[in-house]
Amino acid sequence: MAPLRIPTPLSDDLEDLVQRTIGACIAVHAELGPGLLEEIYSRAIAAELFSLGISFERERSFPISYRGALIGHHRLDLLVEGQIVLEVKAIERLLPVHVAQVISYLKVSRARIGLLMNFNAEILRSGLRRIVL
Repeated sequence: MAPLRIPTPLSDDLEDLVQRTIGACIAVHAELGPGLLEEIYSRAIAAELFSLGISFERERSFPISYRGALIGHHRLDLLVEGQIVLEVKAIERLLPVHVAQVISYLKVSRARIGLLMNFNAEILRSGLRRIVL
């Protein structure tokens, strides 16, 4: 039986990359389980992505401007192949502010899709939110 395919505005190649990225996160969660720090999960995801040959940047910095003036920089947890913002959480539950955070990161990075992952979920898929602009 073929995997369930949801309608998506993303290209087939980008959707495939999203699915492989989610798979990498599920592999990390299956081995480590919930209850660790976000930094630990982020490092483990980086190791898993590397082993799969998926390029990524950890803590990629983006400039933030206000009215034309540079006011600071923001770091993303992971940017996968320059196309997917991956925000790692290890919290009791995801809140609307976490989704808003990813939307801001998508705007700053100009990526089209963000994956918000809560590794404190018993099953990672229940702690996953896809955000597409």
